[in-house]
Amino acid sequence: MPDSTSRPPSPHHTSWENGWHPDSTRPPGTRRLWLAGALALTTIVVCVMAIVVTDKHPDDASRTKRADPTSPDGAGGPGLLSFASPSKKGTPTPDEHAPASATTSGSTASEHSATPSAKTPAPPKSTSTQGSSTGSSGSSGSSSTARTSVRSVNYPDRYWQVSGDFVKLNPATSAAARSAATFTLVKGLTNSSCYSFTTAAGAYLRHRDFILRAERDDGSPLFKQDATFCPRTSSYSGAVMLESVNYPGRYLRHQNFQLKLDRYQNSAQYRSDSAFRLVGGLD
Repeated sequence: MPDSTSRPPSPHHTSWENGWHPDSTRPPGTRRLWLAGALALTTIVVCVMAIVVTDKHPDDASRTKRADPTSPDGAGGPGLLSFASPSKKGTPTPDEHAPASATTSGSTASEHSATPSAKTPAPPKSTSTQGSSTGSSGSSGSSSTARTSVRSVNYPDRYWQVSGDFVKLNPATSAAARSAATFTLVKGLTNSSCYSFTTAAGAYLRHRDFILRAERDDGSPLFKQDATFCPRTSSYSGAVMLESVNYPGRYLRHQNFQLKLDRYQNSAQYRSDSAFRLVGGLD
C-alpha cells in the first residue's frame, strides 16, 4: 500500500490553506456570457452606423443634384416651375347677360395683348354724299348725330343692313336696301365718347345673345349697355373697330354676313371682318 505522504498536495487543499475559496454565488460561465453579449451589442451598433452613413451619402447627393440647376437630373426635379403657356382651348363662353364685372378676369387681359388701341375716332360729319368715305380723324365740330352707313372693309360693296330683326352685311342695290343700310349715329347711351346707332323706325342696334339686331329701347340699363359701342383704331386706314361697352374685348364682326359680337382674335381674318368704314348715309 503506497504511502500517502508521497502525493503532492491538492490545489484545493492549498487554496483552503491559503484562505481562498471559489465564489459560489455566481453561476459558472457568467463572465463569458457578459463578454459575448457586449461583443454582440458592439457589432449591432457598428452595423447600424454603417447603414445610416451609407444611406445618407446618396440622399445628400440627390439633394445636391436637385439644387444644382446645371445638373441634368436637377433640371426636371420637383418644385421647378413650368413656364408653358396654358392653352386657351376649352375656355367657357360667358353668359352674355352676366354681370359686367365677370368680363374683367385675367383670361380677358391676356387676350388683349394685341388688341386695337383705345384711341377713339371722332364721329363722321353729317353728309348726303352717297357712299363717301369719312376718315377716323374728324374735326371737333362734328355733329353729335349723323346719317351714316357702315361699309365692310373686306367686302366694300356690302353694308350693315337691317333684315327683319337682325343686322346683316348685304349689297345696297335698291332704294329699300339703301334705306335699310342708313342709320343715325348718336352719342353712346351709356358713354358719350362711344356710339349708338338708330334706325329710321326709331329702333336701336343692340347685341343680344351676341347677335346684332334692331330693337326698341326698353329703358333698362342693360339695353343701353347693349346698344353702346366704342370705336377703336383699326389696322386699316380710315376704318374703325367697334367694341362692346359691357363686354370689353368683344368686337362687332361679320361672319357668314351676319353681324355678331365676337371675342378678339389676333388674326388677319378677324381684323378684316371687324373693320368697318363709317360713310355718309346711302338714302
